[in-house]
Formats: sequence, C-alpha cells, structure tokens
Amino acid sequence: MSAHGGTKAVVAALLANLGIAVTKFVAFFLTGASSMLAEGVHSVADSGNQALLLLGGKKARRAADEEHPFGYGRERYVYAFIVSIVLFTVGGLFALYEAWHKWEDPHPITEWKWVPIAVLLAAIVMESTSFRTAVRESNPARGQQSWPSFIRTAKSPELPVVLLEDFGALVGLTLALGGVGLTLVTGDGRWDAAGTACIGVLLVLIAVVLAVET
Repeated sequence: MSAHGGTKAVVAALLANLGIAVTKFVAFFLTGASSMLAEGVHSVADSGNQALLLLGGKKARRAADEEHPFGYGRERYVYAFIVSIVLFTVGGLFALYEAWHKWEDPHPITEWKWVPIAVLLAAIVMESTSFRTAVRESNPARGQQSWPSFIRTAKSPELPVVLLEDFGALVGLTLALGGVGLTLVTGDGRWDAAGTACIGVLLVLIAVVLAVET
C-alpha cells in the first residue's frame, strides 16, 4: 500500500509540475520577472525529480538475483538522494544566482504586468491539488505521527520527498507572489530579486533536509 500510494503521489506531482512549468516560463518571457524564471526552473527540477523517483521505484521492484540476493530495494533511496542533489543545484543555486543578477541590474515589470500574478495564483491551485494528494497518500503510513517525525522515520522515500517538494513549491510560489506584487506596486525590481533569493534559500534548505534523511 505504501509503494502504491507513493507512486500515485509522485505521478500527481509530476503532472502538476509539468503544467506549472510551462505557464511560469510563458510568464517569464512576457514579463522578464526573475522570480518567474526561478520558479520555472524549480518546476522543471521537480518534474525531473519525480521522474527519478519513478525510475528508482521501478528498479527497486526487480527480483533478487545472484549478485543482489536481498533484492534492489535500496535503489529507491539512491534515487531519492539524487533528487536532493538536483534540487540543491538546479533549483536552489540557480535561483540564488538569478537573484544576484537581478539585484545588480534591477528593472521593473513594464509589460503584461498582471500575467505573473495570474500564473502564480493558478500554480498555487495546481500545486495545492498535488500537495493534497501527497498528504492523503501519506496519512495511512503516518498514522499518529507528527509530520516532522514522519519525514524522519518513513521507510518509503517517495512520500517524504514529494511532501517536502510540494510544500516547498507552495511556499516558493507565495514568495514569488510577494516579490512580483511588490515590484508591480513600487516599480522597484529589487523586490523581485529578493523574492527570488528567498526561493533559492528555501530550496537549498529543503535539499539539505532530503539529503540527510535519505
């Protein structure tokens, strides 16, 4: 049941992130908002991570053989660890670089001003659906544990990874919404840069937690 639930949560997250990534990149090309670019790369990284989790789960289900008499179950943890590395490098470090670049050369959003707001609100709705699926699939395995305890002790790596990614995505979208909104109100592009930097720090922290736990 745990493996089935983990796969369902991963697939839901993958489908949501693919759709979200496209809308974020469209918003970036229309407006030039750095937080939209950071969030688009974040969604691409998350999509790749979910593909890695599915691949790890498939490899882990292989039957035991002479070389691996206890089976291939540890493949799931190897791929979950790779996910943390991808999230750290592609998601977190890229967002921090983009924030520094935008802070050095801030510019307001002058065209298609309200497109990022609409995209971010739509992304929050889609990401919330994915997060709700992850929570629902995790509850049978979690039992009476608190969420931090479940993240630390879960034997199925897919569910904690998707939970943290989706939670981080929702917080990141909120930060991006704040940065873009303040840039539109004040005309100061440094708010967009600050929101992007906060997204980068958030992703690095989540990646560190995933790396330690897996």
